[in-house]
Amino acid sequence: MSEITFQGKPIHTCGELPSAGEMAPDFLLTSSRLVDVCLADFSGKKKLLNIVPSLDTPTCAISARKFNEKAHRLKNTVMLMISADLPFAQDRFCGKEKLKDIVPLSTFRSSFSDDYGVRIIDSILSGLTARAVVIIDENNKITYSQLVQEIAEEPDYESALEVLSKAEIS
Repeated sequence: MSEITFQGKPIHTCGELPSAGEMAPDFLLTSSRLVDVCLADFSGKKKLLNIVPSLDTPTCAISARKFNEKAHRLKNTVMLMISADLPFAQDRFCGKEKLKDIVPLSTFRSSFSDDYGVRIIDSILSGLTARAVVIIDENNKITYSQLVQEIAEEPDYESALEVLSKAEIS
């Protein structure tokens, strides 16, 4: 269990976010076309998982926009935006915001939140995901992970993008 905060008050997740060096847990998430998507669907690519509670909040919307803005510059990389929002809502959000370089995926019928240790287990946010960023390499090994300590704050974009940029050079 990890402790994070919501507006300065402690809340908890169901487990621990996987760490750099570990193999990424497989997942089954739902696309905007209601198709199940798993880790193997992105085989051979670097994957940035932008895990957010809900796109219906300002901070989540900002992170989706910022990662979308950077996504097209990274070769062999897919940006996955993962939230508990229904696929229809994710699709509307991406259309309204003109976000074409990220892949929205929903946890609504999946164990992803538990498998990645990000399901919030207490407070009014219980059942949503904590805010986190996970980078998975082409071989499904985690190269970076950040559990954002204050859920209302944005992730560390620079560190995450630096890990992806270094991977392109090597």
